[in-house]
Amino acid sequence: QVQLVESGGGLVQPGGSLRLSCKASGSIFRIYAMGWYRQAPGKQRELVAAITSGGSTNYADSMKGRFTISRDNTKNTVYLQMNSLKPEDTAVYYCNADIVVSTFTRDRRDYWGQGTQVTVSS
Repeated sequence: QVQLVESGGGLVQPGGSLRLSCKASGSIFRIYAMGWYRQAPGKQRELVAAITSGGSTNYADSMKGRFTISRDNTKNTVYLQMNSLKPEDTAVYYCNADIVVSTFTRDRRDYWGQGTQVTVSS
């Protein structure tokens, strides 16, 4: 089995920063793209940022210049550095990864973490 475990969420004041981490573990053969999504109350889940195994990145327009996604392939971990946080960034942030399992089936699918709450408020 494969697990994604996020950490680093919390309460921060407007203008502050947080760094989220997500570590993938289990029967992993290969990880392709990894990313972060978020879901605010009453809204649909949306892409925040994504990064390929080669390091190419993609950001939602509202996060460009404020958020930075990175990954450490040796640790199967993806990070999201969030700066200049705004109240509208308040949401549950989810980690996502495109993973091939190391079982004989070599199944490939998306996996999700359990989510971590980020609250931006004074």
